[in-house]
Amino acid sequence: MESQRQHPRTFSFEFFPPRSDQGAEKLRIEREKLAALKPRFFSVTFGAGGSTQERTLETVLEIQRESGIEAAPHLSCIGSTREKIAAILKTYQEAGVRHIVALRGDLPSGVHEPGEFRYANELVHFIRETTGDHFHIEVAAYPEFHPQAVNAFQDLKHFRNKMRAGADSAITQYFFNPDSYLWFVDNCEKLGIDAPIVPGIMPINNFIQLARFSDACGAEIPRWIRQRLQAYGEDLDAIRDFGIDVVTALCDRLLGEGAPGLHFYTMNKAEPTLTLWKNLGLA
Repeated sequence: MESQRQHPRTFSFEFFPPRSDQGAEKLRIEREKLAALKPRFFSVTFGAGGSTQERTLETVLEIQRESGIEAAPHLSCIGSTREKIAAILKTYQEAGVRHIVALRGDLPSGVHEPGEFRYANELVHFIRETTGDHFHIEVAAYPEFHPQAVNAFQDLKHFRNKMRAGADSAITQYFFNPDSYLWFVDNCEKLGIDAPIVPGIMPINNFIQLARFSDACGAEIPRWIRQRLQAYGEDLDAIRDFGIDVVTALCDRLLGEGAPGLHFYTMNKAEPTLTLWKNLGLA
């Protein structure tokens, strides 16, 4: 973890683009609560193949104009063309956006061809080739490995390729086993990677939703956590209280070990993250 201790701590929050005007108004309210914590940036997810791309653009530009916090839009290369990505990058440059989260993304339903980019390192290279050093580029890291990875070591090599292509730092998929992150960072150091690798943090609010997300993205819910959550049944208050305790302990361990900050997957809800922030004494 020596590579991570050299970096200043940064905290950031992720939103998904609202699907309606009502959702957009609710997000503004939640966003203002989190803006008071002075995060490094707000990231906004991006649906591959056009599923939420217009809403992403609207949300990013609004954050950039109105929140006082830097916006960091996601860019997914799957289903996109070089021309389309170049046009989006130009729009963000003109709006003063200087932070990008570059991802491969998943193929949208019914789409069988990946488009002009197959992997995230190709997207990172294209952003650098097109815009130089204008953007700080984040990429994804998978401490428990990408669900489509052939094996752990190939996954690490793919991550190294993204960093060599021009990425500045990384945000991990969420996890609940801190040792997976520590192992991942140690192995990155052996490959000569010393850029910031910020842990992604998922608050626990809804077990069914969490289990569905985790099964899809390959994030392991440790058996003892899953069993406790299942035992609470429909007692949402008990699930939230237990979840806050588990995730607070996780964050505390990560920061104590030298993690260079935390990136919270807010699910467009401020209160769980605010509670974690308070518990960790980050105010």
